[in-house]
Amino acid sequence: MTPQRTTWARVVGIVFGVMTTTVVGAVAQTPERAGVAGFPPLLANPREPAFFATYVWDHSTRLASRLATVGLGQTISLIESGRWEVAVAAGVFSQFNMESPTNDLINADYLVGLPVVYHRGSFATRFQVYHQSSHLGDEYMLHTGIQRADLTFESAELLFSQATVAWRIYGGGEYAFARSPSDLKPACLRAGLEYRGAHAVARLGRLTTGRLVAGLDVASAQFRAWQPAWSFVSGLEMTAPGSTWRWSVLLKAYTGPAPFGQFYRDHLSSLGGGISFAR
Repeated sequence: MTPQRTTWARVVGIVFGVMTTTVVGAVAQTPERAGVAGFPPLLANPREPAFFATYVWDHSTRLASRLATVGLGQTISLIESGRWEVAVAAGVFSQFNMESPTNDLINADYLVGLPVVYHRGSFATRFQVYHQSSHLGDEYMLHTGIQRADLTFESAELLFSQATVAWRIYGGGEYAFARSPSDLKPACLRAGLEYRGAHAVARLGRLTTGRLVAGLDVASAQFRAWQPAWSFVSGLEMTAPGSTWRWSVLLKAYTGPAPFGQFYRDHLSSLGGGISFAR
């Protein structure tokens, strides 16, 4: 098998793994416990727990120009009472060097949180305390000689959102009350806008319908002198009657401080495409 075919075989394998994990999760969990209905996942936030696989062309100082980014995660409802909902959120976000013969794992970020959601009509708010830690891949450290940064923090996040039939706007911020390194400044602001078409624009078979979706997420962190990070996604979201799962084919663009934990001091610009699954 040629190196090019090997690379694409690995990408297909990553995508298949994401799809398999998603199907297993769908079978194992009941619909009412599988997601937080009052505050749907943020479409364009690179750190929102979801299942996704994306092939990325990027420009940065230390990273390869071709990456595969993979996310495995979900927010699961634990308690629902009237307008209130308590959940658990967990995810791992990994990047692979697609220019390396072995497609080295570069970085993996681990996140776990406890969101509390209040929703009333089209208004919703989400408060969560979460932990994130970041790690370099062993092969990447071996091949590059780079040393791991001790990046870990616990943060409290508060977001507000207002929705219409097709649009949602949100905003808020967070404060890292425990963090390493100690000079990591604690505050971050976030805002975004999402669009989900009210009408189907595509059909796959007789039951599955697709609608246009787009999202813009802007985050500005104090430790980067409030330099904004812009994340934009757009594509087609597919759903089926009676299913709470949505799968999407998305184009993604990003520019700003790198969202990959071990490279948080770097600047990144990227463009890519892939698939995602969410509830």
